[in-house]
Order: sequence, then structure tokens, then C-alpha cells
Amino acid sequence: MTEQVIPEPVASFLDRVNAHDEQAFLDAFIEAGAVDDWGRIFTGRQAIKAWSDKEFIGSRGTLTVEEVDVTGDTVTVIGDWRSNYANGRSKFVFDTDGDKVAKMTISEG
Repeated sequence: MTEQVIPEPVASFLDRVNAHDEQAFLDAFIEAGAVDDWGRIFTGRQAIKAWSDKEFIGSRGTLTVEEVDVTGDTVTVIGDWRSNYANGRSKFVFDTDGDKVAKMTISEG
């Protein structure tokens, strides 16, 4: 299997997630950024932090990337998510805005 090339800012974002670096994770989003976690939408850093404290960074999650697709400013990453909250193959779609993440959508991979 060839190594998947993940473009910035998504590559750094995933490094921050896998390192459980909450501040860097939050700083990766634009001010009005959003997370859509299986249809539940969290907008703005405070809402993202509250969600992440329980279900993402706070649950010590890590993502092992299996597939990457890039279309314009959208990066889709499919991989194996492991955490103290949820586990399994998941799809992460990142809408980017310059060097930041505007929206991360999580769904079944």
C-alpha cells in the first residue's frame, strides 16, 4: 500500500488530534468553524470544545488513515477511529478555508 498524502491544513490537524493537543485542535478551526458529527452540528469553538471534551480529544481518540481524496478545498479522509468513546471505520470530510478548517463532517466510513 502506498502512503497517502494528506494536504495541509488537514495533515497538521490530524497530527494534533492524534497527539491529543486540545488547544492546537481548536486553533485549527476558523472562528465560526463547525463539526457535524453524524448529523449533530456544533458551531463555534466553545461548542466544538464541549463536544470534543467528551467525544474526541477528551476520549483520547486517534485516527489511522486508510484513504484520502482531495477535491478543491475539500479533503476526505477515511480511516479507523479508536477512542474511549467510539470506535470504527469513519469518514471525515474537511472543508478548508486557507490554512484553517472551516468544517469537519464525521460519518460512517
